[in-house]
Amino acid sequence: MTERSRRPNGASSIYLGADGRWHGRVTVGVRDDGSPDRRHIERATEAEVIRAVRELERGRESGNLRRAGQTWTVQTWLEHWLTNISAPSVRPSSYAAYEVAVRVHLVPGVGAHRLDKLQAEHLERLYAAMLARGSKPATVHQAHRTIRAALNAALRRGHVTRNVATIAHAPRIEEDEIEPYTVAEVHRLLEVASNGRNGARWAFALALGLRQGEALGLTWADVDLDNGILWVRRTRVRPQYEHGCDPPCGRERPGYCPDKRNVRGDTANTKSRAGRRGIGLPDPLVELLRRHRTEQTVERETAGQLWRDEGWLFADPLGRAVNMNTDHRAWKALLEEAGLRETRLHDARHTAATVLLVLGIPDRAVMGIMGWSHAGMAARYQHITGAVRRDVARQVGGLLWPDHRPSGPEPPGR
Repeated sequence: MTERSRRPNGASSIYLGADGRWHGRVTVGVRDDGSPDRRHIERATEAEVIRAVRELERGRESGNLRRAGQTWTVQTWLEHWLTNISAPSVRPSSYAAYEVAVRVHLVPGVGAHRLDKLQAEHLERLYAAMLARGSKPATVHQAHRTIRAALNAALRRGHVTRNVATIAHAPRIEEDEIEPYTVAEVHRLLEVASNGRNGARWAFALALGLRQGEALGLTWADVDLDNGILWVRRTRVRPQYEHGCDPPCGRERPGYCPDKRNVRGDTANTKSRAGRRGIGLPDPLVELLRRHRTEQTVERETAGQLWRDEGWLFADPLGRAVNMNTDHRAWKALLEEAGLRETRLHDARHTAATVLLVLGIPDRAVMGIMGWSHAGMAARYQHITGAVRRDVARQVGGLLWPDHRPSGPEPPGR
């Protein structure tokens, strides 16, 4: 090698090989073992290899260069991301949603692609196929959010140079208009609920707007009946099972194993810091809780040695935590018995937030009661009811037409 052809250590080199083709070598970083990451390029002409070398150098300088090492497929990266990145860092409910999206939709749909070769069009075709198979737009959006989060992690680690999920278009979600229950309907629900087990459970949903997990995660230690205060500290989580059978039962999903074991705790911390909150209890609800405590004491005495004294505010007949699916079915049964239209259990939270709007409670206080992190959540949960619309119309009319007097009876109250 002549003196003229010598280059500093780490500098790129271009040369004509013995095979008659032009070669380039570019140092772009350091491998995991500490050795230089020196990439090799081979082209037919000198001009082509110069262009390729310059492109690698620009990628090195900008940081937009895929790391050397394992060649990930979308499947292998998603599985690694789920197990080693998501599981230790996200809430159990978030992990469960990610796991379903990966296992049911993303791996079968795009798992065979090389991670660094995945394109936005691949994801958009997957989303279209999911819709064609009958998936709801919300399900498609969950898959989209999952692959976006996974690719963000890959981007931070240098396994891809861009997150194609950020430019892929997911289908639009049309949010259904929620009509909260009227005050009269809430009265009817509470009246019917008072005649059943855990009737106070529904007062917590309709009057205080507690999420399902928050209500079912309450213990008696979270309630101060003398001072009328409730502390929301944790939320009930859905179980995660593993096989407990020996010999193996042969069922693929652990949830169907006859000897399944729950490896997830009954509760987790609330969704956010704002979710950990104290709430003042209305006097009627305090009295309702006192009556509920008496009824639970009777159940404890009836169950005898079968009672599991775990301290739950709302428990099953043997003192155990209430299953979330059982709770959901109880809500549907309550609506049917009350003769009211069917709604989601979470819509009770919308009703509670709307009641606070009707009462004119200050936004800061509403945020504290509902456990919202920012005031913008009010736009999602507070709804303009017919009574509010009539009040606004009367006020506008009184301002613009002060001499006008309504000819009919006063509209019914709220």
